[in-house]
Amino acid sequence: MPKPPNPERKYRTVTAFQRRLNAVVRRLPGQTLLETTGRVSGLPRRTPVGGRREGDSFWLVSEFGERSQYIRNIRADPRVRVRVRGRWYAGTAHLLPDDDPLARLRRLPRFNSMAVRAMGVGTGHLTVRVELEGQG
Repeated sequence: MPKPPNPERKYRTVTAFQRRLNAVVRRLPGQTLLETTGRVSGLPRRTPVGGRREGDSFWLVSEFGERSQYIRNIRADPRVRVRVRGRWYAGTAHLLPDDDPLARLRRLPRFNSMAVRAMGVGTGHLTVRVELEGQG
């Protein structure tokens, strides 16, 4: 009988993989990026994300929820920037723990949704809505 997956091991494996991949992906001109301010360093931190712009909001789902570094940065300072299709938008991020992240994923781009589900651990997903203020 196969041994059930260890959530902590999966988290460490996936985050190590993402660090290496994100270093390359964030340089791609068409990649959507979320820029937060590092809660300790105060430096800009850019994370490739998937999601969708709907009107004046940008929606995404964090695969590790509260454990994601960018979620921790948002808690410290919700002012963010999002790069969508090569254009930067300033905004304010809102963490939505009462939103159903799996239902939200069904409304976001399919490839990203599959990746979030595959890489996430357990029920730790968290919906984030960014109120966009315009190009910044």
